Amino acid sequence: MVQNINKILFIFALVSVLGCNAPQAPPEVRLAEEQEYNLWRSGAEIYVPIEYNQYRISLRKANEDFIREKSRFAWFRNYKRVESDFRDILQSGYQIQTKINEQKIIKSENISNQISFLKSRIETLKGLTYKINEGRHARKDLIKAELLLSEASLRHESKDYRAAEEKLKDISAFISAAEGAILPIFDRYSDSVQIRKWQRWYEDTVAESRDKRIMVIIVNKSERILTLYKNGRPFRAYNVGIGRNGSADKLHAGDDATPEGRYRIIKKLPRSRYHKALLINYPNEEDRKNFILAKRKGLIPARTGIGGLIEIHGGGKDSMTYGCISMDNNKVDEIFNIVNIGTPVTIIGAVGYNNSLSSAIEGLQ
Repeated sequence: MVQNINKILFIFALVSVLGCNAPQAPPEVRLAEEQEYNLWRSGAEIYVPIEYNQYRISLRKANEDFIREKSRFAWFRNYKRVESDFRDILQSGYQIQTKINEQKIIKSENISNQISFLKSRIETLKGLTYKINEGRHARKDLIKAELLLSEASLRHESKDYRAAEEKLKDISAFISAAEGAILPIFDRYSDSVQIRKWQRWYEDTVAESRDKRIMVIIVNKSERILTLYKNGRPFRAYNVGIGRNGSADKLHAGDDATPEGRYRIIKKLPRSRYHKALLINYPNEEDRKNFILAKRKGLIPARTGIGGLIEIHGGGKDSMTYGCISMDNNKVDEIFNIVNIGTPVTIIGAVGYNNSLSSAIEGLQ
């Protein structure tokens, strides 16, 4: 009995001694756990998904080996291979973190460049919108783009690059919408065929004034100037306003565009809704031909009419009209007393290629 008790005590003492000297878990295990969490927070799944996935596979296997080794009796545990594996994993993690940092620097620079480019683009487009009445539509999209750009900048500053990129994608859509609304208008004022037609009308009208020694009116829509020519020479010039969609050629009733072509004054109205007015003979024969052609092409709704009642009237040079040409009241008084019924009125988009609208988009890509 005494011998059995002594054996038990001896074994207990041996286990206690060996237990005290049992191998400790390698510190690399805890370091790898912290490293994996830090890599996840750094966005390893986004920036280096392949390397990070391999890292996690290796870490999972090493953890399984560690648990298996830890489950053995204390005096049989050997962590040397586990420790070596975890050291390799830590080294791999350090390399992954370096790549993440490099990718973040590259992404940050790319986003910063995009923000600068989009900011410049928005500012340029905003400037263009103030040169044409139609710009009011595009400004709505540009305001939305500016708000998103501000949000993208904040995300960029907080290093949330993924969210910043999503905002930038949305910005591009609004900028494209704004460009689609205004750039075709500016392109029209750079079109060689269109410019030559306007130049021909301008030259023929000036020649008529000179040859017949009469007064004529030429309205330049791009410069917003009405010029009186007397005997073929500029006599007086006035600033004017045009239609809400006045940069385009009028095609039908309700389009708010200001017509282009060669007309004449057919009535002088000493009293009108907008002070005094000079009524011109829109639509003329050319306008009717264009209207019929546009209807055949389906560009105009079937029940839409061609419109009329286009005037040079008062109300202010800064007014946006429904297609007429507006002037300050005192200037209308002046011109009203100079011209007569039958006076030629030529309305053109521009006189030459180097007009204010074509020049505004030079260098714009």
